[in-house]
Amino acid sequence: MASHKIVVIDDSAVIRNMVRDMLPKGNFEVMEAKDGVQGINLIRQERPNLIMLDFLLPRMSGWEVFQQIQTQPELQSIPLVLMSGRKEEVTEKLQEPFEYFEFVQKPFDQKILIDAIKMAMSKAKRRPAAVPAVAPGGSAASGDIQALNAKVAKMQAEIDALKKQQGQILAFIKQKLK
Repeated sequence: MASHKIVVIDDSAVIRNMVRDMLPKGNFEVMEAKDGVQGINLIRQERPNLIMLDFLLPRMSGWEVFQQIQTQPELQSIPLVLMSGRKEEVTEKLQEPFEYFEFVQKPFDQKILIDAIKMAMSKAKRRPAAVPAVAPGGSAASGDIQALNAKVAKMQAEIDALKKQQGQILAFIKQKLK
């Protein structure tokens, strides 16, 4: 029986098979999803030891899957490797350095993949434990709190993206003024 569950979420069967083939044989159970909806459902059902997530996916983007993972304390602690052929699309939404997950640019080889997995596991261990918000009086309000936390996380990501764009615009203006 495999001791580690890995969820690979990518719309490309080639990438999913490549990841499966690059992992050391024996103690990994690799589960695959071809879109974000399947992926988030698989993550919730299986509680894997590692998530390999493509950023550009059909039905629900990798960005939306990432946001859902970040709003759920029980999923936040799972090591995550984000994959994309276009790093700029990731850094548009998430600023570097990536603190709690690892990024790997496609195409990648086995060494890059294994190094990314090790880094993701290390970063996940450094992440402070999330404290689930429970209001006095029960769990009905905790759903509202989770929804608000999700909105705050989304707004913070949008603010970060706007700050980055502002910095790029200022750099461009400074360059033109020289």
